[in-house]
Amino acid sequence: MSRTALRICPLCEATCGLVLTVDDGHVTGARGDRDDVFSKGFICPKGAAFGAVDSDPDRLRTPLVRVDGELREATWEEAFDAVAAGIRPVVERYGPDSVGVVLGNPNVHTVAGALYPPLLLAGLGTRSLFTASTVDQMPKHVSSGLLFGDANAIPVPDLDRTDHLLLIGANPLESNGSLCTAPDFPGRLRALKARGGTLTVVDPRRTRTARLADRHVALRPGTDALLLAAMAHVLFDEGLVDPGDLAAHLKGLDELPAALDGFTPEAAAGACDVDAAVIRTLARELAAAPTAAVYGRIGSCTVPHGTLASWLVDVLNILTGNLDRPGGALFPQAATGRAPRPAGPGRGFALGRWHSRVRRHPEAKGELPLAALAEEIDTATAEGEPIRAVVAVAANPVLSAPDGDRLDKALASLDFMVSVDPYLNETSRHAHVVLPPPPPAQSPHHDFAFNALAVRNQVRYTRPAVPPEPGRMAETEILARLVLAASGGHGTDPAAVDALVIDRTLGKAVRDPHSPVHSRDPKALAALLTGENGPERRLDMMLRLGPYGDGFGADPDGLTLRELLAHPHGIDLGPLRPRLPQPLRTRSGKVELLPEPIAADLPRLRAALDERPGGLVLVGRRHLRSNNSWMHNVPVLTGGSNRCTLHLHPEDAERLGVRDGEPVRVKGAGGEVTAPAEVTDAVRRGVVSLPHGWGHDRPGTRMRHAAADPGVNVNQLLDGSLLDPLSGNAVLNGFPVEVAPLTAR
Repeated sequence: MSRTALRICPLCEATCGLVLTVDDGHVTGARGDRDDVFSKGFICPKGAAFGAVDSDPDRLRTPLVRVDGELREATWEEAFDAVAAGIRPVVERYGPDSVGVVLGNPNVHTVAGALYPPLLLAGLGTRSLFTASTVDQMPKHVSSGLLFGDANAIPVPDLDRTDHLLLIGANPLESNGSLCTAPDFPGRLRALKARGGTLTVVDPRRTRTARLADRHVALRPGTDALLLAAMAHVLFDEGLVDPGDLAAHLKGLDELPAALDGFTPEAAAGACDVDAAVIRTLARELAAAPTAAVYGRIGSCTVPHGTLASWLVDVLNILTGNLDRPGGALFPQAATGRAPRPAGPGRGFALGRWHSRVRRHPEAKGELPLAALAEEIDTATAEGEPIRAVVAVAANPVLSAPDGDRLDKALASLDFMVSVDPYLNETSRHAHVVLPPPPPAQSPHHDFAFNALAVRNQVRYTRPAVPPEPGRMAETEILARLVLAASGGHGTDPAAVDALVIDRTLGKAVRDPHSPVHSRDPKALAALLTGENGPERRLDMMLRLGPYGDGFGADPDGLTLRELLAHPHGIDLGPLRPRLPQPLRTRSGKVELLPEPIAADLPRLRAALDERPGGLVLVGRRHLRSNNSWMHNVPVLTGGSNRCTLHLHPEDAERLGVRDGEPVRVKGAGGEVTAPAEVTDAVRRGVVSLPHGWGHDRPGTRMRHAAADPGVNVNQLLDGSLLDPLSGNAVLNGFPVEVAPLTAR
């Protein structure tokens, strides 16, 4: 019998609402939900392929446990017995930091991934945390932490009201947006142009987004921060700085001109390969626009000066008065976020509270660089024990981190590894225990992370579209049991994990004089929570305590889980609103424009003014029909433009003797790969491009379609030594490579 069910798409950051067609317990179709308050019917190819992703026959259906060197199917009880027996002895013998926790990108797309990893880290007591953030957006977290005192206080462009949008290192027509949750990002950009606004794109490639732009600036890869610094210099030099009402919330504005001294357009032009006149025009247009927003993404983060580039994005928004302003860049307010509190000084943000063992990389936001994971496993030092066990949750660092070959060998040497993953992939194949979560149709969905980055305040929740298959375990229960097994509580009822969180959260809330439940009885409050299970009760608690919540009855019109369930297409909470100074957590209580770590790193950027790298440099790219390494096993999402080819400019191809379609050898500091050439003027001269997330050719995986067209791992060209020093983010763009026809010697 056929029926329909609602589901929020978890396959990228756009979080579009879907209407699924379900036949006999299987998803057979997906279309956009026209009544969804946020996405209004938009859907991309990934969402349309939801059923194929959900029903992939290579998804694991039962746990796997390694016996005599081979992974064999096991019961859930056997699997968690093995986890407890594998992790606890390592912790007890070598200490908690000898267990590394690796969190992949899919964690932020699930309810379980949002609720349980912090408990896992606390239960283990480890500081050895590595996530996908340090091969992606960590520079933005660090710059936001230094500017605003909160690494998660990330302003997003007000796409629907801005008059002028400057994108740098972003290609939202392919990515659907990132650190800027916006269903139908392409439609929003077209609407910007239709209302007379201006779109400027800065990117070394003529992407689909760049082709839509009014102005495309093809700068030299890796020079994003120099371009932005030169624009800021113009604003000061030409008297165009006008922070407006922001001025009362700023600290360090008077020191900025001296800090940016020397970053003139003429000085930056050679390094950026952008005419000084163009740089001046970009700055003047930004200052002259009625409203404007600068938005930088992964292309400006995964470069040697990623944190400085991220900082300068917000500096430009501030200098032009566009931070915290409708039509500019504003701070979203998620329904599960903290309720507004009185403004004032906070604890601030600190870097380097501890360091990695081998190369002494400073932590950032509690994380160590993913690029350092291999050396933390395979290198002995006098500074403590190496990592001997790994807990990987939805992570495939063999493909996402630099030098996957080294990490591949390091993972094989571990005393113990457990992987929570639906596939036996390039990383999970090394695990001693694999715990497979159910397909997305069998899981609930709420966007804890992405609603804090959304271009419109709203809240949505969908329960599982289909009931779990026999033998499946909910991902929330998998992670709750993993928390218990890793922390010495194996055998305890997993519901106790959620009950403990609720007890502690409400206990803290009633002691907080600014909380809506101050001085009330936490047990009485807990009795008011609704929901079918612990995770739903936790969601209800967060909604009630949040900025739109009912305060457990204090506001009868406030938000609760029951109210949210009564609105299956979501609840619109209105456009983004100015919020300063409330989001600030700096020690001064102001936006700290020139924090000491930033000032200390500026001489390194100044030295880059004189750099003129010769030869070819490589940049990554992504495809609309994939998300990192997730979806190459789904036939409907592969082929066409979603191919692993090396883009290079016709003039470079002619000089190198490379012909379109023929294999070429690409060599970097970490190794070499061979890929088909795709000659195109979509890349500027001197630049080549390979997509990331490929390289599905290692033995022992169970991803048949991906293995049939494996592509190559672009990150194997890196040896892990290139990092942005402030954030520990890997440099994945703008690094030198050698390219030659495969037949050349």
